[in-house]
Amino acid sequence: MTSDASADLELMRASMLLDSNPGAAAHHASNILAKSPEHAEAKLLLAAACRKLGDPATAVTAIESLARAHPESPVMQLELGRVYAACGRGADAVVAFERATELAPGLADAWSELATQRFISGDILRGDAAYLNYSQLAPNPPELADASVALTEGRLQAAEALARRCLLDAPRSAAALLLQADIAARREDSAQAEKYLRECLDIAPGYAAARYALARLLFWQERIPETLPLIERLLATEPRQKNYLSLKAQSLRFVGRHAESIALLENLLLDRPEDPEVWLIYGNLLREIGEQSRAIDAYRRALAVQPGFGEAYWALANLKTFRFDEKDLQRMQQQLAQSEARGRGRTHLEFALGKALEDAKQFAASFEHYAAGNALFRNDLEYDPANSTAFVQRSKAMYTARFFADRSGWGDARPDPIFVIGLPRSGSTLIEQILASHSQIEGTRELRDIPNMVSELMSRLDPSAKGDYPEPIASLDAAEINALAAHYLAQTQPRRPMARPRFVDKMLGNFSHFGLIHLMFPNSAIVDARRHPLGCGFSCYKQLFARGMRFSFDLGELGLYYRDYAELMEHVNAVLPGRVHRVHYEHLVADPEREVRRLLDYCKLPFEAECLRFYENRRIVHTISSEQVRLPIYSGSVEQWRHFEPWLGPMKDALGNLVDQYPMPDRARD
Repeated sequence: MTSDASADLELMRASMLLDSNPGAAAHHASNILAKSPEHAEAKLLLAAACRKLGDPATAVTAIESLARAHPESPVMQLELGRVYAACGRGADAVVAFERATELAPGLADAWSELATQRFISGDILRGDAAYLNYSQLAPNPPELADASVALTEGRLQAAEALARRCLLDAPRSAAALLLQADIAARREDSAQAEKYLRECLDIAPGYAAARYALARLLFWQERIPETLPLIERLLATEPRQKNYLSLKAQSLRFVGRHAESIALLENLLLDRPEDPEVWLIYGNLLREIGEQSRAIDAYRRALAVQPGFGEAYWALANLKTFRFDEKDLQRMQQQLAQSEARGRGRTHLEFALGKALEDAKQFAASFEHYAAGNALFRNDLEYDPANSTAFVQRSKAMYTARFFADRSGWGDARPDPIFVIGLPRSGSTLIEQILASHSQIEGTRELRDIPNMVSELMSRLDPSAKGDYPEPIASLDAAEINALAAHYLAQTQPRRPMARPRFVDKMLGNFSHFGLIHLMFPNSAIVDARRHPLGCGFSCYKQLFARGMRFSFDLGELGLYYRDYAELMEHVNAVLPGRVHRVHYEHLVADPEREVRRLLDYCKLPFEAECLRFYENRRIVHTISSEQVRLPIYSGSVEQWRHFEPWLGPMKDALGNLVDQYPMPDRARD
């Protein structure tokens, strides 16, 4: 073996030891230099080893002369920058890293190091730009490939196991933490997802994918003041990025800045007139502000660009008052025949076709498509109905009459909030619109403040001792309850621009937090929106919810969830008699004035005729019933579920005697 070959072999061995045993690497490099004093690669290795051994002074001497001798070597500049950084010479390190990226724009490590130094110096935006280049050059760890495939296929447990294995080997892997956050978000564990994302950004502050994921998570929790700064930072680096601009537009609408939101999307459409997703978001915003014809035009434009865009067909179906024509029906059937066997687009097409055929009174065919769409969606969900039943039993065991009597006088005595609770598709948006038409009540939306507070509370507790919700509520004292009430009122204040004395919080799932709500606001109104179990259940089944509502994609599971909800509400009636006012949708439709008077009496408010003319109220409505509540009350939907009754057996079986016991008004029974 020649001396050069021997040196190269020793250099290879030394390089392999650099991370695990830098002392041994330095020893090998010194041996090579003893025989070949001008061996550039050995000098580079020695400098790197000295840096890792905490001897940057020796490393500087070695690397500076080497960099001068090889001014066009990006690798030399990269190590020079690393040595300068280890010495605390940040400005010199930035110069070296910038030179390395100029010489080799594809050198990912140089961009990563440059980003780090820029962040240290406070040059945040240029740090983000450098990290963006790094993230575009550096692939995810190969060990995460299988995890990503499992996540795409909906195998969350497998994906999580693989991601955790990666984190055991590399605890500071930003990509693995982002994957863990995605898994937690899909399980709707927002607190855990946020924890992973913030840890990810602590490790890699320029990681745009993690910042965007955090912005989306906060947006879905309606934490808009926290969302917008994240988006603005992303846009500072990529000002025309579609996803960032779209999320900004959607965030602006949540804080009432609808004109800005529309203008932003219209500008985006000038740049991307052939982007169906932007047309879809634009249409959704127009729908919310009552511009139905323009919304339809936007959805049609999306379909003109992408004829198989199932989301746009579903958006049209979701208008509720829109009717497909025969050509639409044929196009959807053709697109369904051409689409993949699975996937989000096919699921949306199935639901849209179900709605189109229902409107055409082809009920058997309609149900087939609803069932197919639900099966596709349910197949990708992790959901165990036993968890809901167990929660109800824990709630009943803890929330006794004695529990509340022992805490009498706690909370804020103000009656400001009116909580509308229940299940989706129960007439809750109609109730909210009626209430919001009263001069003393302000309508808001489905506020996530109570669920967010509970999630934050649970995340702060010691996992080994906290118990399952709602058990930790029992450990709170009066001062803590009062603090939560004050926090809730402060958080909801920005959603009350009209400053009316009362306001509606229509987060339906708050029925599961009734105990906390009562402790926080013992004089608040709690309105239970109730609808016939088969009518409510089937209306949920044919509604493709964007998120949440995991119980709604299987008829049997729907029945079980309704039964759990009804059982919990009966328990509330037993331990807090008269605390909750129930509005039966069918009674409201049959005799609006009587039910509205009863509702306002319960809220301790005078009757106002404007509440019966709720459809004249032009407030923004954010729910899927936004078009229906702009029309007078109609009875057509009350019995619509009966057309599908032959196929609702699994739901009936799960509901048991709740179907026969439901108090339909006499007029509806005839």
